Amino acid sequence: MLVAYIVLGCVIGPHGFALINDDRHLSEIAEIGIMFLLFLVGLDLQPSKLRNMVGESMLTALGTTLAFFVLGAGVMLFFDFAITESIVVGLALTFSSTILGLKLLPTTALHHRHIGQLVISLLLIQDLLAIIAIVVVSEFTPELSALMQNLGAVLLALPVLGLCAFAGVRFVLLPLIRRFDAFHEYIFLIAIAWCLGLASLSHSLNLSFEIGAFTAGVSLATSPIAQYIAEHLRPLRDFFLIMFFFSVGADLNTGLIGTLWLPILVTSVVVVVSKPLVFGALLKIQGEPTSTAKEVGARLGQGSEFALLLSYIAVGNALLGEAAAAVLQTATVLTMIVNSYWVVSRYPSPIAATPSLRRD
Repeated sequence: MLVAYIVLGCVIGPHGFALINDDRHLSEIAEIGIMFLLFLVGLDLQPSKLRNMVGESMLTALGTTLAFFVLGAGVMLFFDFAITESIVVGLALTFSSTILGLKLLPTTALHHRHIGQLVISLLLIQDLLAIIAIVVVSEFTPELSALMQNLGAVLLALPVLGLCAFAGVRFVLLPLIRRFDAFHEYIFLIAIAWCLGLASLSHSLNLSFEIGAFTAGVSLATSPIAQYIAEHLRPLRDFFLIMFFFSVGADLNTGLIGTLWLPILVTSVVVVVSKPLVFGALLKIQGEPTSTAKEVGARLGQGSEFALLLSYIAVGNALLGEAAAAVLQTATVLTMIVNSYWVVSRYPSPIAATPSLRRD
């Protein structure tokens, strides 16, 4: 479905039939979808999970991140893209799709088994790394002194934001929830208000909206109401994410694809082939059985929605040109398509190609 939304944006956007000439409003709506996405990621990052991840999957996550960064940046440099563009693309290609990884993972069959735990822990570590990448790309400037100043301001603002978030949850939000928890609409609305309110506070501290939304989720992660909020906000998140993926397609200059087909194809092949191999190799070194390592690698062998988000931010900050953005976005979409079909034809999933593999 994500691919369908992107293709629809390409078809009726400014570079297609131009039924929509100005996608600025869609981009603004799409940003709300990203905020809800990161809010829900934060809600799932309980301290106990973080402790387990560090022990079990951190080495594999960091090793694969370095390998994919070198491969992605190397491909872009080979095709004579600028160093800054190559770095951004290499950074974006290090992540796998949280949405596809979880959507294609059977909830009852694998989520609580070792394979499911490995996939989820690796995705959550990548989500944390993606948050750091978003901060760096958002604040990046070519001048080293200005960059250090921006990052210094971020390091000062983040503790302030975190303190406000956790104090707000303890002294305001949780007392209100305990008092009015019988009203489900109230819980739904206060969760939305908390997400958007922290995002606005973050923006006022010269941080991104996305960082504020993520912090809002983390601050609520230990609350017993966190899973309830996550379940009930998913449809709202999905609606706004439709707008995000549609706007990605609308921004994609399809006229450039014909001239950039070779770097797009090479980048896509490198991602689809290297990710399962590298994940599998590092997991086997970690002591996992060969079958487990291969399946986890296959499930993580695609580009990520975070790559699309990073390209969106990098273009806005003039770190990516139109051609480099087209390569990154198109290659990401192609890897999602190819890997999805590979997983549903070979491994258990809710939408597996054969009934024998279909698991809910």
